[in-house]
Amino acid sequence: MFGRLLWSLLRSSRGRLVVAILALASGGAVISALLNLEADVQRKLAHEFRTLGPNLIVQPAGAGTMGSAGAPSLLDQRAIRSVEAAKIAGAAFAPYLYVVAQAEGHSIVVAGTWLDTAPLLAPWWKLIAGNWISSRDNQGQCLLGRDAARALRAGPGAQLQLQAGNRSLRVVVEGIFESGGDEDGQIFTALDAAQSLAGLPGKISVIAVSVPGATSQTEEAERKLVTALPQGEIRPVRQLNEAQNELASRLHLLIVSMVVLILALTVLCVLGTMAALAVERRHDVALMRALGGSVSCVVGLFLAEAAAMGAASGLIGYLAGIFLARWIGWRVFDAPISPRWQILPLTIALMTAVALAGALPLQLLGKVRPAEVLRGEA
Repeated sequence: MFGRLLWSLLRSSRGRLVVAILALASGGAVISALLNLEADVQRKLAHEFRTLGPNLIVQPAGAGTMGSAGAPSLLDQRAIRSVEAAKIAGAAFAPYLYVVAQAEGHSIVVAGTWLDTAPLLAPWWKLIAGNWISSRDNQGQCLLGRDAARALRAGPGAQLQLQAGNRSLRVVVEGIFESGGDEDGQIFTALDAAQSLAGLPGKISVIAVSVPGATSQTEEAERKLVTALPQGEIRPVRQLNEAQNELASRLHLLIVSMVVLILALTVLCVLGTMAALAVERRHDVALMRALGGSVSCVVGLFLAEAAAMGAASGLIGYLAGIFLARWIGWRVFDAPISPRWQILPLTIALMTAVALAGALPLQLLGKVRPAEVLRGEA
């Protein structure tokens, strides 16, 4: 009997119920999208900040000081194996050796590295002529920064003679890039070639490491590197890590504030609809009371109606929120937001709570006096 009465209530007053369901479903869709965004925002931010370059630098202990011969401190190339042994999930890294050389009468910095890895660590580099280098150990090729190419008047296919002391190296320009930073004035060669040019076999200046994930993952990677490289010094790029952490905190606060605001507005919308519905149903309640229905049964019937309406709206809102979240992901992060199924029960629970909170006016129907209403006195 209770189920039949509930179904009859849902079928009656369709206009106002549709308005309430639309309000609840709309609120549920936005909340579902925001909760999905909150669950995926750390991974998206980590991806975006990774495009800004390495966030950890492995350098010699006491970097910046001079060795016994007046040369800057250097790392042994075996430190690369220690970085690999640290087993940092998802990390990319590359060694660098910096040499000051002469080319076409100009003093220029030559950076020896893994040429196939460098563009991956610096995805903001833009190739403006020629091609990237896919081979790690090709000593006969190089990449030129935009400013270096202008100073040397060299383009793809040009040959350059690099001179450092009594050592020389001939390389062919494979590509020209621009980064907007110091790299624009440098020449990038294979690591072995730079070591040969500098007369420093097996030596490197630094190792640049790019660690994906939240700040906590970067800190965990730093601890692993400190353990794996006691002879080195691990310097985090604090600006990147702090900016990522601060932006994540602000987004979290924004999302929580928006969820609370939307819940409040949805309650107000449902409250107005239910208040009007309560006025319409006074005669129905009076009739049920006159036929022997208890106050608790009548109020429970209307609250069950609100709960059913909230649960259905939560399900609809969650499904709509998946598409909204994907749209937000493409617009903001240029990638879709992955839906989280655990948000479904949370969305249904929130919308049910909102519907019950908005149904407070229906509880006043328990105070209806059947005789007065049926006689038309109230």
